[in-house]
Amino acid sequence: MSLPSAPLSVAVAQMNAQDDLRENLATIDSLAARANTRVVCLPEGCAGLGHPDKKRAAAEPTPALGTTPDGPVLGAVSSIARARKLWLFAGGVALSGPDPQRPFNAHLAFDDAGVVRAVYRKIHLFDVDLADGTRLRESDSSDCGTPEEVVTVDVDGYRFGLTICYDVRFPELYRALVDRGAHALLVPAAFTVPTGKDHWHVLLRARAIESQCYVLAAAQWGRHPEGRQTYGKSLIADPWGDVIAQASDGVGLALATLDPKRLADVRAQLPSLRHRRLGV
Repeated sequence: MSLPSAPLSVAVAQMNAQDDLRENLATIDSLAARANTRVVCLPEGCAGLGHPDKKRAAAEPTPALGTTPDGPVLGAVSSIARARKLWLFAGGVALSGPDPQRPFNAHLAFDDAGVVRAVYRKIHLFDVDLADGTRLRESDSSDCGTPEEVVTVDVDGYRFGLTICYDVRFPELYRALVDRGAHALLVPAAFTVPTGKDHWHVLLRARAIESQCYVLAAAQWGRHPEGRQTYGKSLIADPWGDVIAQASDGVGLALATLDPKRLADVRAQLPSLRHRRLGV
């Protein structure tokens, strides 16, 4: 499995998205400008967290790879990536599908020219009843991708694996990404507070350790429309599972440098990826 040859500067953005698209886009642009990194990862719901009707209304057609979209959301994110001259990963945006009531929850990669280089449709949908009374039914307002939709994209020699939020509880997806050569795993999220305080760090560090990859997890934080509250703690973990950067409460950034030597050392010290006996 080949490794990159040079360090790569990255950032995960922490947002408090509301249902005002203009305000959310202004926050994305501000965070991208502040980051001054090669890669910026945005959280799930980066264009807005509000009533499902707004999500349905905001859904845009899936852009073809290698094109520059011009819709209100995707066109704006594309323009920010181009203006800031960085790769921008937009987590959890709505793409229209066969059911107009249930658009896809998608994760898109834009290169530094604003061109779409990857599109991933969330496979695992969050349908839960939590002990604090929180009831979430993502499948009521979102369609899901198929298990065959395992998506990676290459940036300056690093292969990034795209996932979204609840996917983090399904390690087989991350194993599939590693089998496709991933060096870093992206987890844009809007984790609830009850699950976040107990599971956020544990799950992300576990995915890093077992995959021997960097994990970049951009998160929503604070209170949102419809009474939703998210956990925050956006973080970057290294291939040993150490958290090397984490955002404080509030809107902000966590920044780190991906190091090819760290990847090589971890994979050489504990060669578990070569020791697999089950091809699943």
